[in-house]
Amino acid sequence: MADETQAVDNAQDLAPAFSLQRVYLKDLSLEMPNAPHIFLEQETPTVEIALNVGGERLAETVFEASVRATVTTKINDKVLYLVEASQAGIFEIANIPEEQLDPLLGIVCPSMLFPYLRANIADAINRTSLPPLHLADVNFQALYKQNAAAQAQAAQAAEEQASKEEK
Repeated sequence: MADETQAVDNAQDLAPAFSLQRVYLKDLSLEMPNAPHIFLEQETPTVEIALNVGGERLAETVFEASVRATVTTKINDKVLYLVEASQAGIFEIANIPEEQLDPLLGIVCPSMLFPYLRANIADAINRTSLPPLHLADVNFQALYKQNAAAQAQAAQAAEEQASKEEK
């Protein structure tokens, strides 16, 4: 009977575990360098959005994942507002194969954090007296694949450059 209990405990210790422990706003910056004069402009603003994801191990089974967005809105060449925000979360990840950690931190975790980031950015912009900007949904799997392809291409270019220098 004791052997069965120990076997069940060992199986539970080795079972994959994934849980969100905490979500927090790591950084938020809002700039309106041309206010109040920019409010007099009548043209429609253009919006540029840059998105980055990151992740790091904090302890054996504890990881931080983050999503960072930079939103630049301009009227002609003048900045209406610039918002930079980083939403982060602490995740417990245990007994997950090492090759699955990077996709987990680059796809699943950012997908969980993004709604918080979107709400914080909309709220910050709303506090400027301007209409809030609601970021569109992001396909983090496609973004992950795009970043992986870019890294592979950069590594190949560096390798080719190194082989040319050797010759």
